[in-house]
Amino acid sequence: MKLAPGLLAGLPLAAQLLTFHDVRAMPPPAADFRILYGNHPLQYADLRLPAGAGPHPVVILIHGGCWQSSINLDNIAMLAFALARDGIATYSIEYRRVGDSRWPDTFRDVAAAVDSLRATAKRHPLDLNRVAIAGHSAGGHLALWAAARGKLKPESPLYRADPLIPKGVVSLAGVPDLRAAAAEKVCGNAIIDLVGGDSGRFAETSPLEMLPLGVPQHLVDGVRDSIVVPKWGDRYRAAARKSGDNVTLTQLPEAGHFELIVPSKPAYNAVKQAIAAMLAAK
Repeated sequence: MKLAPGLLAGLPLAAQLLTFHDVRAMPPPAADFRILYGNHPLQYADLRLPAGAGPHPVVILIHGGCWQSSINLDNIAMLAFALARDGIATYSIEYRRVGDSRWPDTFRDVAAAVDSLRATAKRHPLDLNRVAIAGHSAGGHLALWAAARGKLKPESPLYRADPLIPKGVVSLAGVPDLRAAAAEKVCGNAIIDLVGGDSGRFAETSPLEMLPLGVPQHLVDGVRDSIVVPKWGDRYRAAARKSGDNVTLTQLPEAGHFELIVPSKPAYNAVKQAIAAMLAAK
């Protein structure tokens, strides 16, 4: 995989934080393959492969954007490209979101997309023994949720038999507590819309309320993040460890919300290391 000139370089490393508009203005690098996992136009994943024959370790990436339809997987494309360039295959999933879906479409799509990696690995050199899930912002919430799906009961509308459970999950400026985030109006009413207006559904959609998740977790947060405040990571880590989960929390002093998905920023090294550690875990 060749690096397009200037694609991941040239961004200032000054103290001023990146904004959503900064990220949106960055052209998304193309994927190697687009994989369909369903019949809806939003049910697909972008696969990027490292150089070499493989089989490659793979991270399933879930993009953020307040769970809303206006923001798609282009938002995380640079991170997906950089990780593949650095030896980790990336499977960046698209899914229906608030504005083009209703309960429980988002969760069902994420579950189906994650599980579709098994079929994809039959056609591409991916190592299903080395799979992690990572997500940014709203995608961080969905990554933690996807890793916890083995706890869902058959009567749940979110249940899928034999879910693909990763070796570990990495949340990048993620939202681990939907109830608290909804109360603080993070993303307006998007969280309540996500669960169809029923806060009782947080019991099977909010990672904090699903503890223990049963897989290793690594939360990477920016200390200067004004969207997903660092205190949530502290609170979640304490609750998760109390439940018996293995949880690491990394708080990056010079990062805000978007530095975690832009590979030219220093935060990229921490993100890459967190994902690589999950893939290498015994």
